Amino acid sequence: MIDQPSNSGFSPVLHLGQREVGPGHPAYLIAELSANHAGKREVALQLVWAAHEAGADAVKLQTYTADTLTIRCDRPEFRIAGGTLWDGRTLYDLYQEAATPWEWHADLFAEARRLGMGCFSTPFDASAVDFLETLNPAAHKIASFELVDHALLRKVAATRRPVILSTGMATLEEITEAVATLREAGCRELVLLKCTSSYPAPAEEANLRTIGHLASTFQCPVGLSDHTLGIACPVAAVALGACLIEKHFVLSRETPGPDSAFSLEPAEFADMVRAVRAAEAAIGTVHYGLSPAEEKSRVFRRSLFAVADIAAGEQLTEQNVRSIRPGHGLPPKELPRLLGKRAARTIRRGEPLSWDCVEG
Repeated sequence: MIDQPSNSGFSPVLHLGQREVGPGHPAYLIAELSANHAGKREVALQLVWAAHEAGADAVKLQTYTADTLTIRCDRPEFRIAGGTLWDGRTLYDLYQEAATPWEWHADLFAEARRLGMGCFSTPFDASAVDFLETLNPAAHKIASFELVDHALLRKVAATRRPVILSTGMATLEEITEAVATLREAGCRELVLLKCTSSYPAPAEEANLRTIGHLASTFQCPVGLSDHTLGIACPVAAVALGACLIEKHFVLSRETPGPDSAFSLEPAEFADMVRAVRAAEAAIGTVHYGLSPAEEKSRVFRRSLFAVADIAAGEQLTEQNVRSIRPGHGLPPKELPRLLGKRAARTIRRGEPLSWDCVEG
């Protein structure tokens, strides 16, 4: 195992357009469009609009061609198997269907910017980086599968743009090597994403406690690239310190597509946005004592009351004094000091006790 960095040299926050992403800032919520455009440019544009309506801060594309990712080959090594959603297909055919045409990118970037959203992409090779640079993206995203491609990491780092790096499947040593490669090549703004590269991913394999360990180890913001079903994992991740959430987004899971089965529909994404914002508000700060909302409840605490009429000079006992609700009398902790004293005046049943009710 190689040594862990004691000081990463990265900025504590990531700047994505006008937004700061990092501890102390609202989580940045990304709608991953991936292959959910169904091969139609108008659907891709509808996804951008729907993501905006659902409350996404940004949309993310994927920039590749089947030929830059693999080769057209029918050998067993290139045919998908092992219990995935895509078993039986060749890599080339899958990527050819899933790819977002490069000629759509400019319109998708423009629509996102018109709506006030961030827009960037995942380049899968050097030519994709060069192409995306012409669109002035807010950042570059590196997919988990490309974390080990150090040449691609150096190419992206050389742009001096923020980098978002998914860590699915990677060992701590591989992540350390990737981070070092990015830093040495000029990257100064980095966010790491905890990721489970299974589609869909079982929640019990999310291991969200890794988020805090990544943050402390690499001294940079950490988020979650989530492939689980539903919104529980993103909300839990934010509670554990995730600064960024990436979730696949589709207009309808009824529309067939390579990624639709594990993507959120617009109403579900909007639910996630609300749940994340509620979780952030609930996390709050370290606080003890009365909160403003509790002020009206204070009266329902227990306190000391006369539970029978007590004549002047009569002794206070457990039979005529009790700790009951509401909270208008002396605190219950004063009961031992009160018992045995004598009433300074007549005390009526139901009267809250105070020190001026007793002699001495």
